[in-house]
Amino acid sequence: MHPFKVLCIGGSDSSAGAGIQADLKTVSACGCYGMSVITAVTAQNTLGVQAVSAITPDFVERQMESVLADIGADAVKTGMLLTGGIVSVVAGKIKKYQIERLIVDPVMLAKGGRSLLLAKARRTLVEKLLPLTLVVTPNIPEAEKLSGVEIKSVAGMKKAAFLIRKLGVQNVIIKGGHQPVRKKSEVVDILYAGGKYYEYCAPWLDIKDTHGTGCTYASALAANLAMGENLIDAAGLANFKVRQAIENSLRLGHGCGPVHTAVLKESPHECLCELQKAVQILSQSQCGKLIPEVQSNLVYAKNDATSSNQVAGFPGRIIRFRETVRILSHPEFGASQHIARVVLTALKFHPTCRSAMNIRYSEKIISVCRRVGFAVASFDRSEEPVTQRNKEGLSLEWGVNKILRQTKNIPDIIYDRGGWAKEPMVRVLGRNPVEVVNKVLKILKHYK
Repeated sequence: MHPFKVLCIGGSDSSAGAGIQADLKTVSACGCYGMSVITAVTAQNTLGVQAVSAITPDFVERQMESVLADIGADAVKTGMLLTGGIVSVVAGKIKKYQIERLIVDPVMLAKGGRSLLLAKARRTLVEKLLPLTLVVTPNIPEAEKLSGVEIKSVAGMKKAAFLIRKLGVQNVIIKGGHQPVRKKSEVVDILYAGGKYYEYCAPWLDIKDTHGTGCTYASALAANLAMGENLIDAAGLANFKVRQAIENSLRLGHGCGPVHTAVLKESPHECLCELQKAVQILSQSQCGKLIPEVQSNLVYAKNDATSSNQVAGFPGRIIRFRETVRILSHPEFGASQHIARVVLTALKFHPTCRSAMNIRYSEKIISVCRRVGFAVASFDRSEEPVTQRNKEGLSLEWGVNKILRQTKNIPDIIYDRGGWAKEPMVRVLGRNPVEVVNKVLKILKHYK
């Protein structure tokens, strides 16, 4: 198993509500492997930060070198950096290891008002780190300091995001959780990316215990990006997960308690929405020629799925209609057995492989798959043990299991040439339904 890896760089929170502790809990809950570089040690609790002790820049450098030289990282998230020396060291290692997915949470102030980024360090962050950053995630007070703009409205957030983008960072997300800027009942996050603004709106939660929201958001965003999500979707998902954590926050201590990151589970609604989005893309293509005689199904498993009831698909399958496809019903959990078994078996080896679709088999299709660069694997039904051959569904489990025991990475394509009363079939695998559909469309584009 080779999980996606997220390196979290920041301060230690002795109460474990924020900082590195919150980062690692969030990254793990999102399905990634979290690693850490400690920049400072704090004495803090729900009442505030009582003391801070910085780690030397040299030792921060040693930690980063140890992790990146050996394990590497699919994304790096920074939090509390405290000193200019630490910021410089972090920027140097990001350059050396050519980290493309750098998420910077510019932690400047603790909730109690204590400074967590010195003035000189702020200048170094702007000059050296932001130009290497994929996305920076300030809250409203931090965005005001970085942009010089007083924020009282959504328009103010957009202006600040525009100005922060001019500091050299690729994309900007301003979190609106510190105050409702549109109306008393709504909180808005702003993403400025590619010259466009995107708003993420949610009802205002009047909850006192919100310690660690910033760390949780940036870490969830880093995990989503590490797993290959595009920024627009990754930001929306991070927003949803933080809301979950706030809604389940813990009443601990005598001050501001922490949000609860252990509940960051994907909602069933998300799985169904992703399937709807993917099949809409599919139905706009002329892909009917790829649909087999038994028709197709497209499935998406919950991230902790262990049974077909936790895998969503389309009742009645996806059917060919002239040159395109149609569905008979909206997606439901438990609507697939065969393709669900493919995903459930794959999940045992690769926890990010949660989606699959079957298309028809031909040697020409397999040739196309190889030509476009897909990883292709196959199994031979004639080699299947007799004890399993006549048991419904076990053939697929056996075949997929056989392949994944022999290969290091998950294939894009798993096919077989059929057998007695078994139609030959191609299965397209991926992390989510949109990725699977895009692979199918890539096959279609090169299939004449």
